[in-house]
Amino acid sequence: MRILILLAVLLLAPLGALAQTDQPTGTITAEGSAQSDAVIAQRLRDIMAELGGYEDVTVTVSSGIVTYRGTTLDPADTARLTAIAGRVEGVVAIENDVTETGDVVRRLDPVRDRLLDRIDQGIALLPLILIALIVFLIVLILGLLLARRPMFSRLAPNAFIADIYRMVVRLVFGVLGLVLALDILNATALLSTILGAAGIIGLAVGFAVRDTVENFIASIMLSIRQPFRPNDAVEINGDEGLVIRLTSRATILLSFDGNHIRIPNATVFKSRIVNYTRNPERRFLFEIGVASDADLATVRQLAQEVISDLPFALVDPAPLTWIDRIGDGAIFLTVTGWIDQRETNLLLAKGEALRKVKAAVEAAGVEVPDTTYRITFGNSLPGSGTALVAEDNGRVPDAGGAKTPDLAKAQAAIEVNDTTQDATAQSLDKIVADERADADKPDLLRENAPEE
Repeated sequence: MRILILLAVLLLAPLGALAQTDQPTGTITAEGSAQSDAVIAQRLRDIMAELGGYEDVTVTVSSGIVTYRGTTLDPADTARLTAIAGRVEGVVAIENDVTETGDVVRRLDPVRDRLLDRIDQGIALLPLILIALIVFLIVLILGLLLARRPMFSRLAPNAFIADIYRMVVRLVFGVLGLVLALDILNATALLSTILGAAGIIGLAVGFAVRDTVENFIASIMLSIRQPFRPNDAVEINGDEGLVIRLTSRATILLSFDGNHIRIPNATVFKSRIVNYTRNPERRFLFEIGVASDADLATVRQLAQEVISDLPFALVDPAPLTWIDRIGDGAIFLTVTGWIDQRETNLLLAKGEALRKVKAAVEAAGVEVPDTTYRITFGNSLPGSGTALVAEDNGRVPDAGGAKTPDLAKAQAAIEVNDTTQDATAQSLDKIVADERADADKPDLLRENAPEE
């Protein structure tokens, strides 16, 4: 408890010292007169009249003691009365009973006066404001005209970057015009406030639209790097298709099913991009299983020779076949070959190569087993009317015990089918071309852009 009292005394002691300094100091004379009191009172009234704002304050002086009564708008004005009275000669003590007014009309009067003063100042500055506005508009128009110049299209690698250049030019000229206008008005101090507020707002907006900003930056980088061209066959983040266009927000693909795929550029920029069109040579690959008692070296050589003899297979890179693994009921070989995908359809080439290799292997007397199991229902189970028979190698005996005929040897003599680009691929190319022909849809890709 004593500690709390001591702290209170220490805290209130400075306030008491301040209160004492508001009172007059010095020696008090033994004589006083009503005439001197009247002179002091009149002097204080004259001072309050000149200062203004003390219309509701009265002052009386008796034996050198000044007493204030009334109301003011501001507590600072009340404290000023005490300070003024303390400086007048002959004042012995001061009683300040002035309080802050609660009259709404009186409290609004200063606001009205300040508003009228601002209007008068604005009218006086109207010609200067008009000149500043004209200067700002002239500089801004010059920036807009400069931004329309075709030189930015020549300087920029694509239309998107050119638009960014133009936006920067317009922004620079707008800020320059604002600085000149504020300088004419002698209000350049406002520029730091405006820029500070713009920075804070920009930071807040940046956090709010972080994904949008990231997508915008990714669009700039993709438009410069251009990792693909129009109509390229690509795989992006697991989606495959032909590239239609690159916009400022997304990359548009046409899937091989004919659907539009829209991928945000931020995703494209961060994803693994597989461009199948960039290199015209492309490899096809498939597996073929042979019986475990076959001569694997001979089969491997045979498959490789069959691929080499195909008219659409490239000599360089050369075809390759290897023994890959031992599976259920068969030993699997992996067969690969290369094509020029500008002339040959990959899927048709792969299917034709698989057909020819299978026919050649079977014609050589090597069994190509079917490693699946089939369950058939028969009527030979006594008492139930049904029978379950599991056959290996996919061969089901018929009623006479003979095996189903094998047509593989007959197919071996068939000529190689056409594997050139089919009508489906041409139709997809036409869809992409029609999409790109629409001038109302912007595109940041260029046919002659440098390769990444």
